[in-house]
Amino acid sequence: MIKEILKLGNPKLYNVCKEIKKEEISLLKKIELDLHDTLMNYRKKHNAGRAIAAPQIGIEKRILYMNTDTPTLIVNPTLTFPDSEKIQVMDDCMSFPDLIVKVERYKNCILNYKDRNFNDCKMILKDDLSELIQHEYDHLDGILATMRAIDNKSFYLK
Repeated sequence: MIKEILKLGNPKLYNVCKEIKKEEISLLKKIELDLHDTLMNYRKKHNAGRAIAAPQIGIEKRILYMNTDTPTLIVNPTLTFPDSEKIQVMDDCMSFPDLIVKVERYKNCILNYKDRNFNDCKMILKDDLSELIQHEYDHLDGILATMRAIDNKSFYLK
């Protein structure tokens, strides 16, 4: 079901999300469907959107949904960074669709997570996918791209 995407300034976006426990696995199918439908609706309207975090639709759980080549549900993710190389990117967000923010992110990251069946998974991400996952992961900790702006002149209207 298509859900409303919470917008910049909504206090719920700044909360730290809780992990999904194995006994809550039955919730994942509905959450994944809601995230998928909401992302696809946004993509249809805005011709953008590769991933969404559960807190963006008001679900304060550590869940991400990415749909680039393959739909991927990411449960209880953790990020590590294999090196210190960083890149500067122009970051946009479904929670502030008319704003772009210049941020600095790690060029490479390692994502460990559980899948929809609670199996352990791992992805090694580079460049734009590394940046994307860092952006979505920040949502789980109540951090928005606006809070990572390089400086106070790093904001641009679309």
